[in-house]
Amino acid sequence: MFTEKAMQLIKELHRATDTLPAFNDDIVRQVLEEMKVLYDQNYQDVSSSSTENMNYSGVQLRHAALERNKRCLLAYLYNRIKKIRQMRWEFGSILPPEIKYNLCEPEVQWFTNYSKSLAGYMKSIGDNYGLNLTQDITPPKCLYIEVRCLVDYGRFELDDGEVIVLKKNSQHLLLRSQCEALIRQGILQHVVH
Repeated sequence: MFTEKAMQLIKELHRATDTLPAFNDDIVRQVLEEMKVLYDQNYQDVSSSSTENMNYSGVQLRHAALERNKRCLLAYLYNRIKKIRQMRWEFGSILPPEIKYNLCEPEVQWFTNYSKSLAGYMKSIGDNYGLNLTQDITPPKCLYIEVRCLVDYGRFELDDGEVIVLKKNSQHLLLRSQCEALIRQGILQHVVH
């Protein structure tokens, strides 16, 4: 039956909600081969038959199957790229090996190019010092957060030039963007009331 393999690709991708399944090169190749056969049959019918003897319904059926296969392949590729783009925002510029293993070579190249473009854009914004857009996917409720120092860190210069001393158990109200790196390093702890 026409388009069964193409529909199999869509179902396979739809079933994998949390992860990205391995690129199914075998079925993609089978769909492309089916499309070539359908095209060749249509070309043969159209070029060798007179207009009186041509099987219009057969040509139309094969053309509809070609179009459906094309739409399924494009949907499969588009949704894979969409998931890969989402993973760039979730995981950063380096994908976990178990995910990267499931990508085909053109998808790996697309991911690399997308990462370079995103990094270049992030460097160009934020008053010439860059802005990491992947840091907070959801916008913060406020720009300032209360933090507690977990170790004796010493002097810390803020973006405006002000210097504060971070001593163990001292608490400060700082811009979220200035202290997130220290929170990730375990020097500061976000105090949630």
